[in-house]
Amino acid sequence: MDFGVVLQNNPPASRVVELTKQAEDLGFSHAWTWDSHFLWQEPFVIYSRMLAETDSIVVGPMVTNPGTRDWTVIASLFATLNEMYGPRTICGMGRGDSALRYLGRQPRTMATMVESMKVIKGLVAGETVEYNERALKMPWVGEGWDLPIWVAGYGPKALATAGRHGDGFILQLADPQILEWTMTAVRAAAVEAGRDPDDIKICVAAPAYVGDDLEHQRDQLRWFGGMVGNHVVDMVARYGEDASKVPDVLSDYIKERESYDYEGHGRASNVSVDFVPDTIVDRFCILGPVDAHLEKLTLLRDMGVDQFAIYLMHDDMDGTIEAYGADIIPALN
Repeated sequence: MDFGVVLQNNPPASRVVELTKQAEDLGFSHAWTWDSHFLWQEPFVIYSRMLAETDSIVVGPMVTNPGTRDWTVIASLFATLNEMYGPRTICGMGRGDSALRYLGRQPRTMATMVESMKVIKGLVAGETVEYNERALKMPWVGEGWDLPIWVAGYGPKALATAGRHGDGFILQLADPQILEWTMTAVRAAAVEAGRDPDDIKICVAAPAYVGDDLEHQRDQLRWFGGMVGNHVVDMVARYGEDASKVPDVLSDYIKERESYDYEGHGRASNVSVDFVPDTIVDRFCILGPVDAHLEKLTLLRDMGVDQFAIYLMHDDMDGTIEAYGADIIPALN
């Protein structure tokens, strides 16, 4: 199992670079960042530093979307980074949550997301693509590179999209029961599309906090249930209470949700996540001492997870990744 770290681009940007270097030294294979350019600093600028000051770690957004930037700009960013530092980038792709909603815009449709993936992937590979009714090829890209694009999502359409079009699937929570449901749907869609389901990488991304004070850890990680709840609300609005499309284990807890404040998005200080119970924090995240992390991660690995990516947003980031480097990554690999 690979391990990644997911960072927010809070200033100073040098701290993001420092954590990336630390993660590489500790055995992490991937360094991801959020991509909400208004709430945090612009990630693609920082990626250049992250890549320049490391040797092998793979870098990319978890996740970008087809609405913030023109698709050809996204392709040019990735192609430029790969030309400068070698093929060490990866693209997590979603419809757009905080990046668009904070600006009063709506997330893009799955169909639009799929079209953007084809354009981005093709241009980075040095191919000719159809875009705005024109045949386009970036003249400075030679043979190019096959940019891995991993699809993030929870709902039936997102899972089908991951199975039909994605190089990987990102589940942003660490609940084994929900993982089983989503992986089954992704793999079934891959088979229907004539693809080998084993070719699709499975990534579980969730907060992890190593320590003994569970009450404190839960308070630090409760924001995550609020973030996931935004996506679940969209699913319930679309599919209602159809448990075949929105399992109760995913949707029950949002019944107490009244509103959400994007000013506190992704932060332990978020004041609009009181509706998230301790049981959801425990299910969606990984917390407690090292043994508790090993137990849950072993289960996820044995279920077929290829990468666990830590959302590193709490008050002991260094302690947690150091514990992973010293005690968890070596034990699992």
